[in-house]
Amino acid sequence: MFEEQFVDLVGTNPVVQALVGGVVIAGLNMVGALAVLVYRDPSERVLDTALGFAAGVMLAASFTSLIVPGIELTEVVVPGVPATGLLSPVPVLAGILLGAAFLDQADHWVPHVHVLITGRARTDQTVTDAKVASVILFIVAITIHNMPEGLAVGVGFGSGNVANGIALMLAIGIQNIPEGLAVSIAAINAGFERTSYAVLTGIRSGLVEIPLTVFGALAVVVVEPLLPYAMGFAAGAMLFVISDEILPETHSRGHEREATLGTMVGVVVMLYLDVALAA
Repeated sequence: MFEEQFVDLVGTNPVVQALVGGVVIAGLNMVGALAVLVYRDPSERVLDTALGFAAGVMLAASFTSLIVPGIELTEVVVPGVPATGLLSPVPVLAGILLGAAFLDQADHWVPHVHVLITGRARTDQTVTDAKVASVILFIVAITIHNMPEGLAVGVGFGSGNVANGIALMLAIGIQNIPEGLAVSIAAINAGFERTSYAVLTGIRSGLVEIPLTVFGALAVVVVEPLLPYAMGFAAGAMLFVISDEILPETHSRGHEREATLGTMVGVVVMLYLDVALAA
């Protein structure tokens, strides 16, 4: 029923649906960023639990709304043989590897991206110059961090499967709330003023997702045969962010159990949403 209401409201054009999805996830990111004005000093325990929940939601969504549907779009074609019904995971797996490789390279392209996002140094990076925490570099780092999320929503709607698009929109929108709060807090911890820069940074990190949702939908609509690769790419990029950024941070401050429970709850919530939307 929710799917029908969504179509009635925004129409059947997948690009327009993706645009609406981008606005929704950016809006929920803004809610999280603005929460720093009310919830002024959340504990590390609460933040790690919330980010663990976000990771769980994204993890489940990667499989239920991108990887599995992407594989279902493929079929092994044997010349001279009627449709076999056999599916090939190769395009999606190739996309996953490409998505992970892209995010891995992006981490190298933007120096100290982890420091700028979290406010803490990584063991494989050395902060040699305090000036690297410039506004421009910070924005670039956040943009790269949010790329797979917007792309995933765009690809979801661009695939023509509205239920999957909505599931991704809700999943990423939900996880954007604690993520928006975390970005604002990281900016404050880095010395930026709470209302003028920290909040704007959190909001800005979500706004970059809107054009990426449109791009993702346009790409798969125009080049339909590449859809399984695109869905794999979005999933691989999301999985890389979860594994390389979110989960290590939630387990770095002594709140591993709370973060793990948050992740489990996030997986359960997303799986429930996926089944409910498919009903």
